[in-house]
Amino acid sequence: MEPTKQLFVRRRNRTRGKLREANTGRPRLTVFRSGKHIYAQVIDDAKGSTVAAASSIEKELKATFKSGASKEAAGAVGKLIAERAKSAGVENVIFDRGGYLFHGRVRALAEAARESGLAF
Repeated sequence: MEPTKQLFVRRRNRTRGKLREANTGRPRLTVFRSGKHIYAQVIDDAKGSTVAAASSIEKELKATFKSGASKEAAGAVGKLIAERAKSAGVENVIFDRGGYLFHGRVRALAEAARESGLAF
């Protein structure tokens, strides 16, 4: 593995380990960030299923933004995932940033989800 990939995997494992310790039965809002898009899922680890999902690839969002890799697109995905999670009956989640640092697109998604009513 490349050194940067090793650092990413180490950060991701450290983050997920701490989330497992702190988890009190709440679903996990996980983020995946690619070079062109951003994805978010609310996962219920007890059942092993995805409760809600949203991404910047979806037609309604893709048409609105020039690029899916912008903070604005991440904010829109955050609002969308919060709406879908609330309609599925999920109000409280644990935020799983994976190996990504909490800034930029990841932070924009988290803040938009908080403003739309998800608590974490």
